[in-house]
Amino acid sequence: MSISGIFLILFLVFHVLMNMNLLFSIEAYDLICEILGANWYAIAGTFVLAAGFVIHIFYGTLLTLQNRKARGFEKYASSSKTKIEWASKNMWVLGAIIFLGLVIHLLNFWYKMQFSELINSLDAVIDGSGLVINLFSRPLFVVIYLLWIAALWFHLTHGFWSAFHTLGWNGKRWFSFLRFFSNIVTTLIMICFAAVPVYYYIISLI
Repeated sequence: MSISGIFLILFLVFHVLMNMNLLFSIEAYDLICEILGANWYAIAGTFVLAAGFVIHIFYGTLLTLQNRKARGFEKYASSSKTKIEWASKNMWVLGAIIFLGLVIHLLNFWYKMQFSELINSLDAVIDGSGLVINLFSRPLFVVIYLLWIAALWFHLTHGFWSAFHTLGWNGKRWFSFLRFFSNIVTTLIMICFAAVPVYYYIISLI
């Protein structure tokens, strides 16, 4: 699960770097969308990402069920010296919210762009930036995406450092630094993701 989690975090870094072009150069964003259209490498990358996400969900669900079976009715019993994070107690719930948000995201963007181009649909959207700008001029979608980003933040702030912990970087020397580093990196990524819908919604009001 740690490997699949780190893999997905790396994808988010790539995705947010792509999205940030919308704030500085719409032409650059549209060029990236064109490069990542229905090309064999983009399609192969999509399948690899899908496989990584499915593996992550499978192992996350399996781990949750195993933990619940082991604890029985005593959920996250701990001593007074042990502080259990809210995110760690609700990783599966956060994961479910993230999955629903991902479905909405895929329907709004991937289905209308890469998939429609792949099947040679006449409704395929070529103007990627126009699609984004139009969607984020609607307050409902801005709220949905911001809630999705918030769920991602909670999930990743725990999952990021937990992945390193699973890989064996769990000594006292590394523990505090990894948690701090994970929180900073995750927060920066989520702020950058949130900047796009907030910016274009504000622009739509002017």
